[in-house]
Amino acid sequence: MKDVREEYHADGLTEADLHDDPLAQAQRWVDEAIDAGLPLPNAMTLATVSADGQPSTRVVLLKGIEGGGFTFFTHYDSRKGREIEGNARVSFTMFWQPFDRQMIVIGEAHKVDEEESQAYFASRPYGSQVSAAISPQSQPVTREWLEAQVEALQQQHPQAPVPKPAQWGGYRIVPTEIQFWHGRPSRLHDRFRYFKQADGRWHRERLAP
Repeated sequence: MKDVREEYHADGLTEADLHDDPLAQAQRWVDEAIDAGLPLPNAMTLATVSADGQPSTRVVLLKGIEGGGFTFFTHYDSRKGREIEGNARVSFTMFWQPFDRQMIVIGEAHKVDEEESQAYFASRPYGSQVSAAISPQSQPVTREWLEAQVEALQQQHPQAPVPKPAQWGGYRIVPTEIQFWHGRPSRLHDRFRYFKQADGRWHRERLAP
């Protein structure tokens, strides 16, 4: 692995390229990744912290940038849900390799209202509704048990909608800091940080790569 090298060739990032609102800039980068047909353009690596200070990460899917934050959906009683319940401070990273772009968000995660979770759950494909409804996420199970639970629920609800489980819903991560990183040749990358000031306004600065 020490010999693996990759040079970055994309155009750089300047302050003139950036939107004054980091959420609008984030939306721009996500939209460009979607429009380019990149694989999983909304994938984000989410970090949470346990009560004893142990961080853990996993990839989840960003489902919206609205209401002043970044929205994703999951099981509230999963490991990440339990950790968010104990410590709402989280971070996530999105990386779009073909564009040499990376975005880092730091903030706090809060549950969205039940109506929003219900609406999104109802919009999911039937198979995804079934899987979410039967899964005790993050708990030990066998494949046979999972498949039996799927079959039983499909018999009860042979088509959508499937009732949304109470322990499933959305979180909105409200940011206090957002970084935009853009690869440059010879590792002299462009990196900008926005952080929220006490008066609620965003301050932007360039960071060393």
